[in-house]
Amino acid sequence: MNRSKRMEPVVQVADNRQQLAAQRLGQSQQALEERVARLEELSSYRDEYAQRFESQSGVGMTGMSVRDYRLFLHRLNEAIEQQARLVTAARRELEMSRGRWVEARGKTEALNRVVEQFQHEERRAQDRREQAEQDDRNGRRRHDIE
Repeated sequence: MNRSKRMEPVVQVADNRQQLAAQRLGQSQQALEERVARLEELSSYRDEYAQRFESQSGVGMTGMSVRDYRLFLHRLNEAIEQQARLVTAARRELEMSRGRWVEARGKTEALNRVVEQFQHEERRAQDRREQAEQDDRNGRRRHDIE
């Protein structure tokens, strides 16, 4: 078995690892998008709630209502901060996933180049053998003619 054929299982393993890394990269991207959407949703809700508080406070509110509004806004702000931390973590995970995928892709490409080089060398060796056989046949024909 020639070298290029012996390398096929190694290339297949590398390709599988690259595909797995690509899937994980996609999952990380999706997780980030979901967390960013949730953060935007919370921020939008907080802004709407704060506007309602402002408009209600102009009309007049009881002390308990003011306290409840402020407490709820405080909880919303905490949820937003927590979600922002989740977004930051998701971005880090995305970058790590991207790095793993780039590394896996680089290994796969390097192995493919090695296999191509082996195949090129094998073709050249085959061409030399065929040329040597042709030369040998031509030499025998000349010898038989003479």
